[in-house]
Amino acid sequence: MPNDRSDEGNVTIYDVAEEASVSVATVSRFLNGSGKIAEPTAERVRAAVEALRYQPDRTARTLAEPGRRVLAVAVPSFITPFHNALLKGIRFGLRGFECDLLLRDLGSEDAAGELTHFLQHGAVDGLLVVGGLSETARRELQHWRAPAVVIGAAVAEIDSFFWDDAAGGRLAAEHLLAAGHRRVGVIQSARTDLAFQEQRVAGYRQALEAAGVAYDPALTASGHAQKHAGFSEEAGHEAMTHLLDAAPPVTAVFALSDVHAMGAWAALRDAGRRVPEDVALVGYDDVKTSQFVGLTSVSQDMHRVGERAIDCLLDRLRSGPPEDPLSVRIEPTLHPRRSSDVSRELPSS
Repeated sequence: MPNDRSDEGNVTIYDVAEEASVSVATVSRFLNGSGKIAEPTAERVRAAVEALRYQPDRTARTLAEPGRRVLAVAVPSFITPFHNALLKGIRFGLRGFECDLLLRDLGSEDAAGELTHFLQHGAVDGLLVVGGLSETARRELQHWRAPAVVIGAAVAEIDSFFWDDAAGGRLAAEHLLAAGHRRVGVIQSARTDLAFQEQRVAGYRQALEAAGVAYDPALTASGHAQKHAGFSEEAGHEAMTHLLDAAPPVTAVFALSDVHAMGAWAALRDAGRRVPEDVALVGYDDVKTSQFVGLTSVSQDMHRVGERAIDCLLDRLRSGPPEDPLSVRIEPTLHPRRSSDVSRELPSS
């Protein structure tokens, strides 16, 4: 992929991704001409590149200079805009450290196989892996020749930074339950292999049980739009449309990502429903857009996690492997905003 620094104005690939409201991986595919990108998305990226005068450094496509470190970040193919904060944190943590930083998109068909192949053949000095790992990839990583840090999963014998997703689900549900809501819907991805998603729903269910509210599976919905593996505004819009048919109606919705929440908000607006007067809304990830529009959201402090993870990797490069690898659980926080304003009266059922 192109280097993360432009030759002009210090504009980075992360800035382009933020301007276009897409992932860094999408910008990378656009610039490299690899992979299919929908024309409207490509046009947004093209406009952002032109507006910011971004100039990718083509030298990052070649091997690094002799003696220069090469680090890689392996990311899932469904990387969403919230990952951009993580990648910005990684880049911030690298300030003052001379190296080439490569972004490795693991693809969507066989991510586990691609990671295993990269571990066997990738010529890098250190690696950050974002997301869960298959058992095969775990074994490969545990015996890999170079330092590695995992972000998003706890892995034995490897430095790991991971989030307490169950706690995040509880925070969101408890916030809505405390406001008097009892018909709380959930919007999730249609994928069934995402551990973090299962944990967030588990936390939501724990909060319901503690409050004496029966769990209703009919109030969990997902859209079939496949962009970003189902983490898209289109999927959120479709799922919210399904939830609007529930009887009795939902008075609140917990979306497992802010992207889903934005789509849900649009669906509510299209249906003539008000947020939060008719339906309260809570998202997850606390992306910058959520802060602007007033979406209540669960934060994972992605920028700080990126900094801590790269600091750990650099320390391993300097000092060698530790006797006891780090296993750091990141606790989420809830940021209440207008979309779930508890001062407003609940709609009558």
